[in-house]
Amino acid sequence: MVRTMSLLRALLGTARPVRNAPQLADGLPPDHAVLLDAPDERLAPALVAAALGDHEPAAKLLAATRGAAEWESRDRYVKRLAAFAHSRDEWLTGWLAATPHDPDALLVRAEVAVRRAWQSPARAERLRELAPLVDTAAQAAPRDPVPWRLALDHARGTGATHAAFETLWEQALRRAAHHYGCHAAALKYLATQRRDAHRECFDFAEQAAADALPGSLIRALPVRAALAQLLARGAAPVAGERVDAAADLAVELSGRYAVADPWPAEVRNVLVYVLVGRERWAAALDQFRLIGPCATSFPWSSVSDDPLGRFLDARHGVRLRIASDVPVRGRAGRGRFGGHYA
Repeated sequence: MVRTMSLLRALLGTARPVRNAPQLADGLPPDHAVLLDAPDERLAPALVAAALGDHEPAAKLLAATRGAAEWESRDRYVKRLAAFAHSRDEWLTGWLAATPHDPDALLVRAEVAVRRAWQSPARAERLRELAPLVDTAAQAAPRDPVPWRLALDHARGTGATHAAFETLWEQALRRAAHHYGCHAAALKYLATQRRDAHRECFDFAEQAAADALPGSLIRALPVRAALAQLLARGAAPVAGERVDAAADLAVELSGRYAVADPWPAEVRNVLVYVLVGRERWAAALDQFRLIGPCATSFPWSSVSDDPLGRFLDARHGVRLRIASDVPVRGRAGRGRFGGHYA
């Protein structure tokens, strides 16, 4: 993390206004148009209603994802609704009071409880007390892999043994063998097992990516492993070629989605962070263009209490770094850049 933080500071500290910068801004939304964790068109009405104390739109949304086995969308929506309920839970309390056995309400309740316990100084103890809530959520919807993703997160926080974790992992795979959320949770668990676990994390991520279908977010799992290495302190590094290969795989995945698509936004934000860490400025700028206005808290919140500010700072620094290295052709206002930056 020290190197990446220094790199971002250097980008901002040494950058200076240059004539090429306006052209490099083509395709980038202005700072004021960038939103942090903007909800998609399905989630937004549920969040607005929840803010007004109405749980019905959230209930209908999660019921629809469960009925259609939209597990990836369901996982995302549960996390976002739980994040909202973490500070404003009146609507969730009303939902549970109205339908105390609703599997969707039980899942959101368990997600909120685990999220709160993670912030406690007595994290492991608090999490162990919550095991019945996680179990109840899993039992309420037997086909749903999302409670098992939550169980994997819970196991990581309690310091579960490999054997215990593998039992949960098997249950998750039975329900959805290629669920991105469960794979990301497993990767996080592996990363916590010992200080120099990065090679094992890469092995796991690369195998999962190789088994995934084209377009699956699991193809970006190796770049998450690369991010974990960048954020670690004092760990034995994985070869740069392996990190670049992970980034290249994520670049290919990113290219399958439309500009400003909220679905791959977090993957693109992770990817651009890794590209900056590898000083691949041109590729980073390409990803900033594909991200458009869709900044995400992760990974920027890992290095700053102001994730949106850090995203914008990094974007600005990459633009200026490239601009300072590109010669100006012709007179001002008439020249164009050749090659990749045209």
